[in-house]
Amino acid sequence: MSNAPAGPTPGFLVWRLSMKWRVAIDRGLAPLGLTHAQYSLLASLSGMQHAGLRPSQRALADHTGLEALYVSKLARGLEAAGLVERAADPSDTRAVRLSLTGEGLAVTGRAVEVVQRLVDGLLAPLGGLDGPDTEAFTRTLTALLDVPVPVVTEPFTEESS
Repeated sequence: MSNAPAGPTPGFLVWRLSMKWRVAIDRGLAPLGLTHAQYSLLASLSGMQHAGLRPSQRALADHTGLEALYVSKLARGLEAAGLVERAADPSDTRAVRLSLTGEGLAVTGRAVEVVQRLVDGLLAPLGGLDGPDTEAFTRTLTALLDVPVPVVTEPFTEESS
């Protein structure tokens, strides 16, 4: 007898939802020449700059959940596009500080508007961005993201299945 659940698992549903949102946002941002990953970096950088910070690539990686090497690659591409400035940190030679250029601020502002409209539509079943069910959904997602990833110490074997 199988222990497999009758319907989709929570993990499968989270994966499907994240893919649906990523595709929607990639398509919505394409006219601006941005990908979802680039948007994540730009929007996060914008928010941090608005708070008076000039984060390092490492701080931005920690904030977004993206790998530091990937943030570095994205930042170099966004710098080449004239949207981001990268500068050596005078107090830490290993660190690179990031900031948005004027063009980067303008593009990010347009991108945020696009993404907010998309997310409001994607959240329509919960009442949109400002819906009470969206608040509960956000609290649930935050709780799940706050749980440390469990460490699996034993390898999978046929006997353990």
